[in-house]
Amino acid sequence: MSDMTTEEKEVSFGGKAVGLTFNPSNDSTVQKVKELYAEIIDLCNNLRTEAGQGEKGRMFSVAITEAQTAQMWAVKAITWKN
Repeated sequence: MSDMTTEEKEVSFGGKAVGLTFNPSNDSTVQKVKELYAEIIDLCNNLRTEAGQGEKGRMFSVAITEAQTAQMWAVKAITWKN
């Protein structure tokens, strides 16, 4: 395992899309959720690139947006204070 922090590594498209380097509470569950959604978004982005313009590419764009939304709601739920 590398000694580099997440901020020191080049952040992927998915990592940028979920704000992988932003976790002010250093919550390990938040980090894990963001990492998993970043992986999903990276996969969809690669498939979108392969698909090119057209309906299939648009659907991957929608999937990316919806994954970002789901990630944000998951982080909101994890950090919710009663």
